[in-house]
Amino acid sequence: MTRALYPGSFDPIHNGHIDIARRAARIFEEVIVGVYDMPKKKVLFSVDERVRLAREAFENVANIRVAPFSGFTVDYARDQDASVLVRGLRVFSDFEFEFRMGLANKRLAPEIETVSIMTDDRHVAISSSTVREIAELGGDVSSMVPPFVADALADRFAQLRAQG
Repeated sequence: MTRALYPGSFDPIHNGHIDIARRAARIFEEVIVGVYDMPKKKVLFSVDERVRLAREAFENVANIRVAPFSGFTVDYARDQDASVLVRGLRVFSDFEFEFRMGLANKRLAPEIETVSIMTDDRHVAISSSTVREIAELGGDVSSMVPPFVADALADRFAQLRAQG
């Protein structure tokens, strides 16, 4: 069985992430959506919240499971018997970053391959930071995220506004 790991912070998960994971699930027998618990960037949602939202996104996809992870991505991939890392490419600048990351991961774990999947053109402009910024300003993110993520964003920003 070929198991793939699709790692990310998923803060929040959006339609581009969902599209990449579902397409990977058509290629590999199992896809683990690995939610990294301690990204360098400041996160809006806790790891538990990000896992919950991702699980809801894939609740009807039998060969996708969602789990949090810590540490090196390649170490988690080994722990899960994943032989492939899945990465999404939206724009040309993603390629340079993903190329460097793929080379670093290959050096750390030569037995693990990186497979990049180009985003569907409907999702090129979507990033988690863009979704967060639009939602924070009260904009409509319904074309970028599932309804339950839009609701979670609205609730979080309402909480933050109430806190001052």
